[in-house]
Amino acid sequence: MVGKATKEATLSVLGMKCEHCAANLENALLKADGIEKAKVSFATKTAQVAYDESKIDLSGISNVVSDAGYQVGD
Repeated sequence: MVGKATKEATLSVLGMKCEHCAANLENALLKADGIEKAKVSFATKTAQVAYDESKIDLSGISNVVSDAGYQVGD
């Protein structure tokens, strides 16, 4: 359930080469504490994330993306 501390962001993701990459990143995001929803698209090279800002911020989300082997673009 999306609470009042929930923020949403759409991030550009660099380094995905296929749908499998998008699925791997989506799974990594969903496992991170504070991320409530994640939808990663290989076609648009984006990740849409709903997160609890009291548990994780954009920097933390970027770290999850990096740890999964990808980069957040500008």
